[in-house]
Order: sequence, then C-alpha cells, then structure tokens
Amino acid sequence: MNTEAIVLLSSREVDKMRAAGQLAAQLLDHLAPMIKPGVSTLDLNDEAERWTQAHGAKSAPLGYHGFPKSICTSVNEVVCHGIPNAKQILRDGDIINVDVTPTVDGYHGDTSRTFFVGEPSAIARRLVEVTEQCLELAIAEVKPGARIGDIGAAIQDYAEAQGFSVVRDFVGHGVSRIFHTAPQVPHYGRRGRGKKLRPGMVFTIEPMINEGTWEVDVLEDGWTAVTKDRKLSAQFEHTLAVTEEGVEILTQHPELVVA
Repeated sequence: MNTEAIVLLSSREVDKMRAAGQLAAQLLDHLAPMIKPGVSTLDLNDEAERWTQAHGAKSAPLGYHGFPKSICTSVNEVVCHGIPNAKQILRDGDIINVDVTPTVDGYHGDTSRTFFVGEPSAIARRLVEVTEQCLELAIAEVKPGARIGDIGAAIQDYAEAQGFSVVRDFVGHGVSRIFHTAPQVPHYGRRGRGKKLRPGMVFTIEPMINEGTWEVDVLEDGWTAVTKDRKLSAQFEHTLAVTEEGVEILTQHPELVVA
C-alpha cells in the first residue's frame, strides 16, 4: 500500500472520477443478469473486458502487479482477489463478490457488490445484508472534520453486534489516477482516531465481513484470500469523495448519487 501524502483532488479531477465511477456502476449492472447457476467466473470476466473496451475504457486489474484477469470474482469463502476461472462454475446457493475497476481518461472507478446465485442460505443472506448495511453506515460517517477511525468504528460496531467479524488484512484506500494510494481506510477502529477528512479526499470503503473468524489465508497463487475457517465472506465497495457538504458516492448512477 502506498504511504505517500494524501492528495486533495480538484473539482475537475473529481468530475473525472465521477465519470469512471459511474461507468463502474454500469458495468456491475450489466454483469448482474449473468450471475446465475451454470455460469463460469471466466464468463463474467470475459464479458466485463468486452464491455469495458466497447465503452472506451480499460480494466485496471488486468496486469496490475501481475494480476491475470480483468475483474475479481470472490465466491463463498473467498474474501477478495478471486481470479476468474473457466472451471469455477457458479452453483445455486453461492454468493459471489464481483469487483471491477475500469479506468476512464486514466482515472479509476473502483466498486464491488456481493450477489446471490440462485437461492442463498439464511446465513448467507443475512451476512450479505449486514455487509451492505456496514457500507451504508460507514458512508454516513464521511464528512469534513470526521476521522478515518469513525468509518472503521461504524463498521466494526455493527458487524460484531450482528455476530460477524471484520477482516483486518485488507483496507479501503485512496484512489484517483493511482489505483491504490493514501489514505488507508481500515474497516475497524476507534472513533476520533486517524486522519481528519477534508474536502477533495477521494477513497474507497470496502468492508469485508466474515461469517466466522476475521483471519484469512492467501492461497498459493499469491492473490486469492480465503477465510481461515473457510466460512463465508461478503463485501461491498464504493468510491467516495469528501465534499464541502458531506460525501458523494462516485460509483453509482447519476440519479442515485447522494450528497
């Protein structure tokens, strides 16, 4: 993770980030109908790459530090960075996080959602719903003068109260023309701690919430992170801009953007 100083983006740069973010949201919307039993994660990857190119954008994950595919597909116990594979066929009851980052004019739109494949189990449904609520609660903390720790505390307090755990090994991050930069945004922590938020800061919040332990293992491919107890994990992610008034979610459609 890059530890350089936090860069505040200009309104022009935020406009560029908004364009990339909205394309990322549209990509997830485009892939959503494909996510059903019998589809391979490679099918999702290849359609994402085709669609991204057709819209004049590039897939930031492809080749990033050697990552071999255009999106991340993390199924069931996979926490993050799952590599699409022709042999990985989605089955009824699976959950899958699809993480996309198209670049538009060099700016990154980074977002992910966890989807149900067919009919989920009761615990899978609850985990996914709690994880999405964690992201919403975290976004509500973002405003000038708040602290990074307020974000993590909101996530940790809610997730643990629901009987789930928060992954420590992977965090949100600053993003602009650089894929991963300052600040780091942990999804756990204490209120009043960490960097103070200022207008022009742009970063992701992407809580990974586990059914069991928060601990993870990284597989031999060097990318795929799985829960240590192999129980389920879910994740949702948005890219956000701190505004003078509060927060703007950059990775959703214009009619859905809130300030």
